[in-house]
Amino acid sequence: MEDLPYEGLKVLDISQGVAGPHCGMLLARHGANVVKLEPLIGDWGRRVGKTYGDNCAYGIAFNRGKRSLALDLKHPDGNAIALDLANAADVIIENNRPGVTTRLGLGYDTIRLENPDVIYLSITGFGQTGPMASRPATDAVLQAFSGLMSVNKDPSGLPQRINVLAIDVVTGLYGFQAVAPALYRRAMKGGGKHIKTSLMEAVGAFQSAKLIEFELQKGKELPLGVPVAMFELSDGFMNINGRRDEHFAALCRIIGRPELAGEAKFLTPERRFENADELMPLLRAPIAAMTVAALSAALTEADVLHAQVQDHGDYMQSEHVREVGAVRWIEQSGAGTIPMPIIPGIAAPRAGDKMVHAPHLGEHSREILSELGHSNEMIDKLAATGAIGLLERETP
Repeated sequence: MEDLPYEGLKVLDISQGVAGPHCGMLLARHGANVVKLEPLIGDWGRRVGKTYGDNCAYGIAFNRGKRSLALDLKHPDGNAIALDLANAADVIIENNRPGVTTRLGLGYDTIRLENPDVIYLSITGFGQTGPMASRPATDAVLQAFSGLMSVNKDPSGLPQRINVLAIDVVTGLYGFQAVAPALYRRAMKGGGKHIKTSLMEAVGAFQSAKLIEFELQKGKELPLGVPVAMFELSDGFMNINGRRDEHFAALCRIIGRPELAGEAKFLTPERRFENADELMPLLRAPIAAMTVAALSAALTEADVLHAQVQDHGDYMQSEHVREVGAVRWIEQSGAGTIPMPIIPGIAAPRAGDKMVHAPHLGEHSREILSELGHSNEMIDKLAATGAIGLLERETP
């Protein structure tokens, strides 16, 4: 078993959805003991899209390695249990709207009285203050609000959502990278910290270069280079990056139009920018008649950047992905055999590894409460009163 850096670290993950849970999952995968505290009906992140038993793809992906405690925070006994866990935690993650966690008696100012060294991460949609602070927010809302959709249009010009919860995932990454140095500072100097971040800030950071470019170009949208584009071929689609002079010349030669590379109006990257509207149709016409295999082979030999557009199945079954082990396959109860991409910098998951099992709702309620000193009789009583939820069947 690898010696993981966060072994012994206690994390209380009160968050739901994707952003906060992603941060908690990364802490768990680095060895932390993460208790996922969720309502009796379960984290709503268990029901994003199609469900498989009591979970969904997003819930499985971002709750690996955690233990689930189902609990009613509005029940006095449930709240008392949550407070005990919070007071003993090294890290707390919450993503309620501003003020909600405080009203539940679990806000930072309350917890730090008994637990002054806690690292407390609060994730909101639009931030803790400001005229939009209380508004509900989702990944799609922030893709629209932030301008991301404006640079992702379909051929008709209609702004499109990236069909993956990119902003939630990125926010979780930013949350993790904020918690990690806070833990290091605590180890070196002592003291806790309240880290406040939001989807709104994360999507801004994610698009830093585009925001700078927007200002410098006075709002004019520019490609990364010309040609850097999607091309339709006779049997598929391909992304080609031929913006460097030598790559552009090679592309022109491969498609049977070598003279284009020598024309003054296409001779430099700057001139190709200026004359993109004229150049691109001249490239698209011959490329449309080629096959993906033939063009890819020629571009590979010429060392020109390119890739065929694949679906997720193509990626997972790629000879390269399989050779380097970038995707492993594990058993998840309720879902069956599922792919589990490796996390960069972390040892690859193994079959039966508890660090890649996504917990069922309340799967570890009895175990966690036993660790807090509750007897089985007391736990059964708490369940009977509705303070906690139990999963009393065996799971892997």
